[in-house]
Amino acid sequence: MYNILICDDDQDIINALKIYLADPNYNIFDANNGFDALEIISSTEIHIVLMDIMMPNMDGISAMIKIREHSNVPVILITAKSEDSDKILGLNVGADDYITKPFNPVEVAARVRSQLRRYLQLGSGKIAPKVLTIGGIELDDNAKTVTRDGQAVTLTPTEYEILRFLMSNPGKVYSPRDIYKNIWKENPMTTDNTIAVHIRHIREKIEINPAEPRYLKAVWGHGYVMEGEHK
Repeated sequence: MYNILICDDDQDIINALKIYLADPNYNIFDANNGFDALEIISSTEIHIVLMDIMMPNMDGISAMIKIREHSNVPVILITAKSEDSDKILGLNVGADDYITKPFNPVEVAARVRSQLRRYLQLGSGKIAPKVLTIGGIELDDNAKTVTRDGQAVTLTPTEYEILRFLMSNPGKVYSPRDIYKNIWKENPMTTDNTIAVHIRHIREKIEINPAEPRYLKAVWGHGYVMEGEHK
């Protein structure tokens, strides 16, 4: 049984999402603001959160920041098409993905399944032990840890998966579309900055100088590549 938290100040949206996510394996909790969402997360094991951005009392971005202080649970933002800057901000503070109103029921279900699958794989211990090392960056796929020059680096599940994918294929350039397909296991439905934001966030954590990356580099017009001596 997977616990899903839907947080939105519009009860009609919560009800619609409950219908879209109707599944005997899902146990759905709901909240109407960030404060209530944080209280539920603190007292219940939640496996994924669907969080509206614009809410009274505590908005989704503020709640997202609080969640990331102690948890890497996947968070999918609920946004309007006009909230592009908020989408980017949300991804920057640790959101894993977003869905846009009005919802496509098939897309909602697919994105939830995708995030749950990756999150549970990260903690399942079913993946064979493997350590990837490029320069001073070490990714232990058994312990699910990343270090830079021996210092622990904290990544969200999506950031971890992107870094693992690129480190597993050093020297190869992948377009944002390629990365999206490999991580989400589906074709991107829109062309947006999702991958660029995640890449920037990863750089801020693994690079000494993110503005002049040593490892995770952009190949303009083509995509991204992980460079450096690997073992």
